[in-house]
Amino acid sequence: MGKKQEVLTELFQMCQERENYVFDNTEVKEVCARVGFGNPFDVTKLDNHTLLPDILVNNDYAVIHLGGGRHQFIKGIDKIYHAFEPITDYTDWTYRRSLLNEYNSSESNLLSVANNQRILHQFVFGEDREFESIDISQRPKTYFPHRTKTDFSYRFGTEPIRLEQIQIEVDLTIEYQGKIGVFEAKNGVPDSFAAYQIYHPFLYYYNARERLGEQLREIVGVYVVRHKEGGQTYLRLWEYTFNDPLDITSIRLVNSKGYRLIGEQG
Repeated sequence: MGKKQEVLTELFQMCQERENYVFDNTEVKEVCARVGFGNPFDVTKLDNHTLLPDILVNNDYAVIHLGGGRHQFIKGIDKIYHAFEPITDYTDWTYRRSLLNEYNSSESNLLSVANNQRILHQFVFGEDREFESIDISQRPKTYFPHRTKTDFSYRFGTEPIRLEQIQIEVDLTIEYQGKIGVFEAKNGVPDSFAAYQIYHPFLYYYNARERLGEQLREIVGVYVVRHKEGGQTYLRLWEYTFNDPLDITSIRLVNSKGYRLIGEQG
């Protein structure tokens, strides 16, 4: 068990003893100091369920963020984490390599490549052309990463959740003909992800629907994963929505597809 899992184990035991599963950053820092874990801000960042210590797995608990430096252990691992559905549909995607394509392995570069090569547009909007013949006002729009703080009220199944000044990060947003796609990206071959990673950006735009106007017709969350195998780059994409926009556990797969990047020289 790593130091991070030791910290989570001790925090969970503390919460069990007092029968209150909410804890804050002050307690995290205190336990980190005792255990010898040097990055308290990383303790509650658990992108997939494999990072959970045994005590949480055995008791079926995971961590959610409440905002304002507060967190909560909540029951229902399979509701907090969503397993990636298998992908069997792969398409060869030929593209001409540019100077900075796959220059580094960052998640920002991952999304930049997928966006610049029109893969995101083809997957979400069913369009893979360059839109030269379309008036510029009618072409897909790309909005780059940003962070913001906001308040959220939603449900975890039947349990109400209130988040105050929670910081969310939207990795990338694209919009076309009233459909908004928000994106999360990861390198490697993860088998699951925390649903809030796409739910919070989804809810951020859903809550703004009155301000965005009646032209807004659909919001989807897309997870993009890149991995290499035998020198070949693969992108896998999953598109999700939420049957009940105010219930994080109502996540539903809309579409999925894999792309083999076949790069030309030059």
